[in-house]
Parts: sequence; structure tokens; C-alpha cells
Amino acid sequence: MSQTQALKVRVALFCILVGIVLAMVAVVTDFWAVLSPHMEHNNATCEAAHFGLWRICTTRVPVDDIEDKNCGAITLPGGNKCSFSLGMQPRSELLCFAEYSISAAAIAIFSLGFIIVGTICALLSFRKKRDYLLRPASMFYAFAGLCIFVSVEVMRQSVKRMIDSEDTVWIEYYYSWSFACACAAFVLLFLGGLALLLFSLPRMPQNPWESCMDAEPEH
Repeated sequence: MSQTQALKVRVALFCILVGIVLAMVAVVTDFWAVLSPHMEHNNATCEAAHFGLWRICTTRVPVDDIEDKNCGAITLPGGNKCSFSLGMQPRSELLCFAEYSISAAAIAIFSLGFIIVGTICALLSFRKKRDYLLRPASMFYAFAGLCIFVSVEVMRQSVKRMIDSEDTVWIEYYYSWSFACACAAFVLLFLGGLALLLFSLPRMPQNPWESCMDAEPEH
């Protein structure tokens, strides 16, 4: 592998590393979306909620205690009441969230699995004459990015279901920083994986009379 090609591979791996960190942050945090009711429909108390792949947290405080009258703030005063999706009652009003979040979390676990296998291949490729392991590593990273994208779409549908449901009080929402981390992780992992695949391929013949065997050997 030439020095120029090696530099490109390092840049692609750095982008992938950033994507891995963002994916981990998105998976373990609970701020994918913030839900809130209209103030005029909730005169006594404000019940805002934020959730992630594993649980949903709600905060209920008197409206008089909110200075800016913003019921959708994720830093509302008072304690959070969090419920894990696996422990919700069958008749809970958050059942639709549990169904979608379990699916999204399972897909995210597959993404982490692809990341682990890809990282093992990438580490082994640093040994002498094992550059070919970068190619399966790149595909694993691209698959991990696709899994993150599917998780993002599943959570989007979860938000839409909860907003449209008559069993919940939330009718307003916005996506928060965990959702942004997941989207950025998808872009970096998928595009970084494809770039790593292209950069790790051997040099193609430049003339009609050359063959792939004439390419420079990989070191």
C-alpha cells in the first residue's frame, strides 16, 4: 500500500471512529425526542417527556413553576420518572413506544455487533501483509451505519404514533441531540465504510496489456 493510499485509509478510519463514538452516545442516552402538550390543554400541570432506545422519562410540574412557559424544555424543574420499555404494563398508554423502542434497540444491537467485528478486522489489518482485512471491515462498518439508519426511522415512527395517539397528552415534539448523534453516526459509518473499501482496493491496471497481477504488491 502506497503512502498516499495509507493516508486515505487513516482518514477514513478516523471518520469511522468518530461515527462509532456518536453511535455509542446515541444508543445509551435518552434524548432522541422531546414531547410536550399544548399549554392551553394542560392548565394545571405540564408533563413533558424525553426518551431513547431503552426508556422514556416524564416530568410533571405545576405550570406556575415554569418561568418561560415552555412546556417542552428538557430541563424542567422536578424529578424525572423513567420507565424502561421492557417493563411496561400491557395496557400502558406508552405501549406503542415500547413496541417500537424494543425493535429499534434490537437493530441498534446488531449495529454494535457489526462495529465490533469490523473493528477486530481493522485492528488485525495493521499486521504485516494483512491489508486485505480492511475490505471486510469496511463492509461491516457500512452495515452498522445502515442499522443505525433503520433505528432512526423506527424511532421517528414511534414519535409519530405517540403524537397521533389519543391515549397520550403530547401533541408537540422536536428531535434532540441523541437523535442528531444517531444521524451523524449513520453518515460517518456508511460513507466512511464505502470510502475505506475504495481506498483499500488494490491498484487497477492502467493499460490494456496489464493484468491485476501486475499491480504493486501490498505491504
